[in-house]
Amino acid sequence: MTAPSGAGAATRVRRVVWEAVVARPSVTARLMAWSVVEAAPAFLIGLAIARAVDDGFAAGRVDVGAAWLGALACVWVVAAIGARQVVLAVAALVEPFRDRLLERVAGTVLRDAAAAGRGPGASAVARATLQVELARDALAAVITVVRSFAFTLVSVLLGLAVLDPRMLMLVVPPFLAGLVLFLLSLPALARRQRAYLLADERTASTTGTIAGGLRDIVACGAEDRVAADARAHIDAQEAAGRGLARVTAVRTLALSLGAWVPVVLILAAAPWLTGHGATAAMIIGALAYLTQSLVPAFNGFVEGLGVSAVRLAVSLTRLLESGPTAHDARPADAPAAPEAAAVTVRGVRFAYGEFAAPVIDGLDLDVPSGDHLAVVGPSGIGKSTLAALIAGVLVPDAGEVLVGGVPAARADAATRVLIPQEAYVFRGTVRENLEYLGGGTDAAILAAADAVGASALVERLGGLDAAVDGSVLSAGERQLVALVRAYLAPADLVVLDEATCHLDPAAEARAEAAFAARGGTLVVIAHRVSSALRARRVLLMDGTDVRLGTHADLVATAPLYADLVGHWNPLARGHERVR
Repeated sequence: MTAPSGAGAATRVRRVVWEAVVARPSVTARLMAWSVVEAAPAFLIGLAIARAVDDGFAAGRVDVGAAWLGALACVWVVAAIGARQVVLAVAALVEPFRDRLLERVAGTVLRDAAAAGRGPGASAVARATLQVELARDALAAVITVVRSFAFTLVSVLLGLAVLDPRMLMLVVPPFLAGLVLFLLSLPALARRQRAYLLADERTASTTGTIAGGLRDIVACGAEDRVAADARAHIDAQEAAGRGLARVTAVRTLALSLGAWVPVVLILAAAPWLTGHGATAAMIIGALAYLTQSLVPAFNGFVEGLGVSAVRLAVSLTRLLESGPTAHDARPADAPAAPEAAAVTVRGVRFAYGEFAAPVIDGLDLDVPSGDHLAVVGPSGIGKSTLAALIAGVLVPDAGEVLVGGVPAARADAATRVLIPQEAYVFRGTVRENLEYLGGGTDAAILAAADAVGASALVERLGGLDAAVDGSVLSAGERQLVALVRAYLAPADLVVLDEATCHLDPAAEARAEAAFAARGGTLVVIAHRVSSALRARRVLLMDGTDVRLGTHADLVATAPLYADLVGHWNPLARGHERVR
């Protein structure tokens, strides 16, 4: 991954943020105007309290005291209206920022994927979308806290100047010291936050890989190695978190110095102030300025900016980094169109993690174009891993997987389709879901649905133009939708990775028969042994003992297969061993 230099990255982040703030001048002006209204109580609170006491209640004029407090209450009501308008103005700034950033990032991901001859990858899209959402939320928080702090600070200083200018000498120096200390700590906070984010991503990537290959890891006895690898990433994340916590502690010191030291100084200087013309009510008013306005504003500024500004900088830096991520690395060559849908596997080795035992090791396999192969074996033995390798979703650690003579990871995505066990149905129409991988006329779509046994589902949902929500469909119904997609796809190679496991045996048989009659090459990761009975050939995976043959051959020669199908024949026949 290539990242911009520190200074260059900071400059680009500032430019993006500045463009977002000034992109809509009228909205920015409206935000500033309503901020003045919202900050009005911060200016009036100390002055109103002092005048209400000195000119009103202490002087025996209750009406004057009540009038000052009533004026303060009215200002609070108006400020509440201003606060609502501020929120709307902030939203009007950050939502277009989010849309532009998402468009830019999505375009980059898609261009990189196209240039590398690969799909953009769910993980790449998910990470980019998450970072955009984090940046949007962080920018909104930064605008809110910085604006509130700036207007409150100006209001408090003006109020103190009107109340008694000498109090500024007690407030401004410690406040500036705390503010400077906090601002100086921000770069270190950004570095620590970035280190923690990267450590968190590495941990998430590792645990995600482990979760995806858990059955294979257990089957190969690689639990200890994989656990040690995961533990190393978790320990690194813990260390990064501790470093971040140490730097974050500076915020508490800055807040104490800038917000609470002025309060202590005002109280300590009260005798001197009263000796030089200040009244007790004026001191109470000054304390109100500090405790009710400046302290909350500075606390919000320190906490909000210390988290949100750093998060914004880290998120934008991550989004502005160039190049595809290591998690989605694929060969950089342009996609190539296979000559046919034949699958060739030579010396393939694959393991989930650097220190994990290989799930597949030294595998050779030939699947001619037009073949119908069923893959069977115990749970967790590597069947789904093989399916992902054939589909080009995974890249082997050693050896090669070819589709029509082209490396599977480089083969044109339109030439193959992988349907996993858990199918996805998005919000949209039935037609949009069925045509996701390839379309056709209404008659062709309905014929495909009828072929795989989904006609009743389409009819029940209300036809092709009816709206559908995947969350209300059963797992089997979602699988039927995915099967129609695959059937309509122009792909010559179809890999069904337990894609019918939620269907009953009769529905599964109908779907597999439809794909066998469809033409092209069909690889079925079998959920039931009955899938092997329908296939032309069967691949039995049993750890290092991998065999290829017909159903009859394997029943006679492979005890595991005979046990799976409920048969046993001790007579040995010739069989083809795949190494």
